[in-house]
Amino acid sequence: MNYDLEERTSKFGENVIKFCKLIKTNNINRPLISQIIRSSTSVGANYMEANQGCSKKDFKNKIRICQKESNETKYWFRMIAIATPDTKDACKKLWKEAHELTLIFAKISKSCENK
Repeated sequence: MNYDLEERTSKFGENVIKFCKLIKTNNINRPLISQIIRSSTSVGANYMEANQGCSKKDFKNKIRICQKESNETKYWFRMIAIATPDTKDACKKLWKEAHELTLIFAKISKSCENK
């Protein structure tokens, strides 16, 4: 199986955008949607930057940002699931992907420390 983390993180951001477009906006959801769009799309953007990093230190820093952003995204899914209960199942599925990405980036970050 060809494993392409750039594609996976891009698809994740796209899927979050599609998900958010389905949420009926109100005063509570609007800032939650804004936050989750920023954090989820930041994962892929920072991963692409990491791959273009000019040093090992730069790569490691961007990978840590990826990890933090995917972890933050999990938080926003939790808040959206509470604010909009009918999205709970979709939030759970996307939360799982954010969790897997967090674990992947944690492992990459840890492997950078061992070098």
